[in-house]
Amino acid sequence: MEKWYVAAKRADFEAWAKKFHITPVLARVLRNRDLTTEAEVEKFLHGTLEDCYSPWLLKDMDKAVDLILEAIEQGISIRVIGDYDVDGICSAYLLTKGLQILGAKADTAIPHRIHDGYGLNDSLIERARQDGIGMIVTCDNGIAAAAQIALANSYGIRVIVTDHHEVPFAVDEERSTEGMNPAEGKCSAEGERSTEGTDPTEGKCPAEARTAAEKSGRRELLPPAAAVIDPKQEQCSYPFPNICGGVAAYKLMAALAEKTGSGRLGEAMEEFLEFAALATVCDVMELKDENRILVKEGLKRLKQTKNQGLKALMEVNGIDPETLSAYHLGFILGPCLNATGRLDTAKRAVELLQSQTRVEAMSAARELKELNDSRKSLTQKGVAQAEEYIAERHMEGDKVMLIFLPDVHESLAGIIAGRIREHYNHPVFVLTRGEEGVKGSGRSVEGYHMFEAMTEVKQYFTKFGGHAMAAGFSMREEDMEELRRELNHRCRLEEEDFIPKVHIDVPMPLDYADERLGDELELLEPFGVGNPKPLFAQKELRFLWGTKMGANKTCARYRVRTPGGAEKQLVFFGDLEKFGSFLDETYGAGSEEALYEGRGDFPVSVAYQLGKNTYRGRTELQYVMQYYS
Repeated sequence: MEKWYVAAKRADFEAWAKKFHITPVLARVLRNRDLTTEAEVEKFLHGTLEDCYSPWLLKDMDKAVDLILEAIEQGISIRVIGDYDVDGICSAYLLTKGLQILGAKADTAIPHRIHDGYGLNDSLIERARQDGIGMIVTCDNGIAAAAQIALANSYGIRVIVTDHHEVPFAVDEERSTEGMNPAEGKCSAEGERSTEGTDPTEGKCPAEARTAAEKSGRRELLPPAAAVIDPKQEQCSYPFPNICGGVAAYKLMAALAEKTGSGRLGEAMEEFLEFAALATVCDVMELKDENRILVKEGLKRLKQTKNQGLKALMEVNGIDPETLSAYHLGFILGPCLNATGRLDTAKRAVELLQSQTRVEAMSAARELKELNDSRKSLTQKGVAQAEEYIAERHMEGDKVMLIFLPDVHESLAGIIAGRIREHYNHPVFVLTRGEEGVKGSGRSVEGYHMFEAMTEVKQYFTKFGGHAMAAGFSMREEDMEELRRELNHRCRLEEEDFIPKVHIDVPMPLDYADERLGDELELLEPFGVGNPKPLFAQKELRFLWGTKMGANKTCARYRVRTPGGAEKQLVFFGDLEKFGSFLDETYGAGSEEALYEGRGDFPVSVAYQLGKNTYRGRTELQYVMQYYS
């Protein structure tokens, strides 16, 4: 079972409630989102695009704009090189279209996951030379491609980097992360974490990061590009460095629109905002500060999008644009775009977004949905194989799980690792057999810094990169068992670290969770990483009756009585079999059966979320059980 924690952050909740015309409960929730000042609360609740930061605050933005305009004026061919995930696809789409609007001879190249790997490589540079390309603009990659950019320079190809990953660094002139890929194993959508980098100062403000860097004696290894736009640079003064590649690209287009005064590009910025929002959600960026505003405003525009590809993708997935939320971006649309890069080539996703007619878009959208359905099926099989692997080798006792699935598609390793991590709450590495040796992806838990743990045993890897919660790597197959032993030997996690932690916003009786609070909670949307849907808790609800629902009976509705005597309905979308076992173990055999027969009277403490459910035109308040004890 999970261990529950109640947030205890302090503020003058009554003063906030009075000033912003909200309940003290909502004020507590806002404080739990790390807001400390009234100005921050105002921006969180009512921020607009005017509250976003100027693109000119990004280091080298002025240089990049001047170089691009010079290339356009001289008729130099420009190639945008993106990545095969949603962030890279969205970045490449908006950069290419924006440059073409300004009159550039611009095209797009997306690396192939299997043949090219992540980001720039020598073959992409050689291809650009053969095609007569004079300038390369990267997006969502490039910060770690020093050798490839040097090669481009030798051919007279100017390179502008737009990226958001951590800058590789050397420490004391000896240990260097040069050659490590900070985005190796990165993932997006479907609740996966993105491997945003290797920087131990991540999450700190730029000044704090620079101080920490100076104390550690580290030295940045910036690529030799003509301009480098990446908010993670130590010398970059951008106030909010935790943006995705799509937002970095969006900012470049905003600067170009401002510098040129182009009306057409200014109009296109409305569409580009949609892609910045999609990329932010799918690359699992925290929905704080500027990110929250961009996603909130982007969702408004996505509901009325004119992009034929996005409209078609919503249609084939049965999404009503008016109900579109961050959930749909991260768990439905994003995975469809991702599936092309996982199982085939991400060029298909770019072509979908570039579709000019509904017929063309619908054909591409159906193809992407079919690919994603195939990906989901392959993932389910891979998770089942992983469970069998764990059982056969009695790995439940391993602190760090190392699972070898040689026949699983390497692009699915991260998703499978995430699913196994969720089940066992242990750090998990899933390895597959690649074209050269073994490739793997890891997903971690709180308290286990995955990249640092891998650095301790770096001799086993031919290539690796990552951050605290996720990583990717390559290695020799014959070293796997030794790596498993070494990781477990060095792991400093204790038994209590494997108990999942549940963070309660406010302990609150169901009787207090009324329509007004339900309405207020909508002010907090969009929900996502860094801004989760609020979680409340109440002790000893009496479970009286239950019924299973859905075509496959995988969810349930329960009638409960509060300590105050009121009767409410709770819905539960979790593991019904596990909940039934909990009742039988706690209150005796046959308790689950008694509950569904209407003979229940079982006290259960519940952590729940409050929301609204609309069915057949009727909207009602809904209490959703998330955890129980």
